[in-house]
Amino acid sequence: MTKLCLFVFFSFGLAGLSWRFLRLRRTYGFYRFFAFECILGLILLNADRWFTNPFSPAQITSWLLLLSSGALVLHGVHVLLKVGKPARTGRREEELAIEATTTLVAVGAYRYIRHPLYASLLCLGWGAFFKHVTFSSFFLAVTLSALMTATAKVEEVENLLKFGASYAVYMKKTKMFVPFLV
Repeated sequence: MTKLCLFVFFSFGLAGLSWRFLRLRRTYGFYRFFAFECILGLILLNADRWFTNPFSPAQITSWLLLLSSGALVLHGVHVLLKVGKPARTGRREEELAIEATTTLVAVGAYRYIRHPLYASLLCLGWGAFFKHVTFSSFFLAVTLSALMTATAKVEEVENLLKFGASYAVYMKKTKMFVPFLV
């Protein structure tokens, strides 16, 4: 019951932060909101197993994914701010400030993958999944992966409109989430 109450509480908070995306169903923010809901569900579902069997293969995999998530988000935000030169004004309603880049970013992790921040969310979700592998958590992790893919694909359409041919070339050179694979 406590986990359900926490889920509802945090869901209201996420909805409050994402209300403008939820009105615009064809934006990446719409899909991203539900991806955050999956991550929240995974964390709460497996919260009581977070430190159980710390040296089991599943826990080691989990911690590696969680550490990767943290590293990717810190690196990705830093590069977006430094190289992407987000616009302070004139951004679209559905864009967060960091997403309103004025320059195509293709350095650092962005040299290999187009969506390091979304990859960090995938690592976070799958890291939470490996805390306690169940059918329910597997369903949430797979749903998260589908939602993050939908989020990235919608954003890529927007980036093609924004950056044109240079983004199309960039898409051919890089993978979506995992270097050299996906």
